[in-house]
Amino acid sequence: MKEYPPLWVACVPLVLLVALIACVVSVFGDDALSGASQIALIMATAVCVGIGLLTRRITWDDFEKSITEKVSGVSQALFILLLIGALGGSWMLSGVVPTLIYYGMEIMHPQWFLASACLISAVVSVMTGSSWTTIATIGIALMGIGQALGYEEGWIAGAVISGAYFGDKISPLSDTTVLASSTVGVPLFTHIRYMMYTTVPTMLVTLLIFTVRGLMQPQADVQQIAMVQDALDSTFLLSPWLLLVPVLTFIMILRKRPAMAVLFTAVLMGIGVAVCVQGELLDHIAGEEFEGIARRFRGAMILMYGSTGIETGAPELDELVATRGMSGMLGTIWLILCATIFGAAMTATRMVDSIMHAIIRMVKGTASMVAGTAFTGIFLNIVSADQYLSIILTSNIFQSVYKDNGYEGRLLSRTCEDSATVTSVLIPWNTCGMTQSSVLGVTTLAYAPYAIFCYLSPVMTVLMAFLGYKIVRTKR
Repeated sequence: MKEYPPLWVACVPLVLLVALIACVVSVFGDDALSGASQIALIMATAVCVGIGLLTRRITWDDFEKSITEKVSGVSQALFILLLIGALGGSWMLSGVVPTLIYYGMEIMHPQWFLASACLISAVVSVMTGSSWTTIATIGIALMGIGQALGYEEGWIAGAVISGAYFGDKISPLSDTTVLASSTVGVPLFTHIRYMMYTTVPTMLVTLLIFTVRGLMQPQADVQQIAMVQDALDSTFLLSPWLLLVPVLTFIMILRKRPAMAVLFTAVLMGIGVAVCVQGELLDHIAGEEFEGIARRFRGAMILMYGSTGIETGAPELDELVATRGMSGMLGTIWLILCATIFGAAMTATRMVDSIMHAIIRMVKGTASMVAGTAFTGIFLNIVSADQYLSIILTSNIFQSVYKDNGYEGRLLSRTCEDSATVTSVLIPWNTCGMTQSSVLGVTTLAYAPYAIFCYLSPVMTVLMAFLGYKIVRTKR
């Protein structure tokens, strides 16, 4: 097996990437993900591969093989992204999301909105086991309600994401929860129960912060709320019966149907409702050059793949009900591919191994071991741009360290969840960060400061290790 490159060499591509991303963000701002960040990833990849080739640590075939393996690993996520794009368009123009917004504005108190949004997202995510599905469905509706109530989009997205990743972390239906426990060899419910010692306090602090922020929110303008509701009512045919679409979707999720099948079925239900109930809107999208069935068919197809815009009479609402369809996800897919290739280069040259080996050498006690594990999970989210790969690699790297030092496996599986699972959504080029940013229409850097649960989780797990709370050593 080829030896690790020196640590300083392994850090060169990563430091270059961080520097390039910083420059891109400062120059391009909100447009950083439109192409410049992708170029930054490609340039960092080129440097990484160049170092590997010049030092003869890899061959070009090694690099291509690593790319093939990494891209195949994210292929399912790419197709799910396309389906989510179609789902957003079909549920919006069918009136499903507008109905949720309309009734949500009547039920939810403005000053308790952020805490309520976090709790609702948490409950739905626990029931479904999927943060992606939660955000793509109820999350979009909560974004609309929050914006209508006058909240900044970063705060709304932060509340939704915090709740969604709480459920994704502790639900027995969650693939990340199953992955973290099974990789370490810990029984699923043992893993979940042990996570409660860090997850519950983190969630309570998160809810407290959202509650305080909500109480600071000025009273919502009753006339503004009424205007938004009137605009929705005059643009869409709203009815509680439309809520059958999300209800049936959640039933399929609870019955553990495959994610792609559920999303595709949800898209078809949305399109069916749009054709039957919102026919005039489809005709408007299709244009006047077509008539009859052809016009309706064209509108339905554009709804799934293209951008749509509806004039509601309220400018702030026009932007909210606009959709981008599958085409709106292509920039995200482009970024995922570039990030995956960068991760493949770092893996093929064993630069990741070099950095991980340096981290393990710094482990001196319980607190440093847990901190090193949490840092590794976050670091691998940055480098590999994939949540699942980060969980697996972190578990594999530290499993022998925990065992040799007499720590239970559940401490490792919990630390992986407290770091790798929840911080993936904070990385702009990670699959989770890119997906949620595209779905919610909020840049990762805009919502990251307010995704409180996600960045408090690794802090809480290190704090518990420092205090030695519920840290049990096995008999050696």
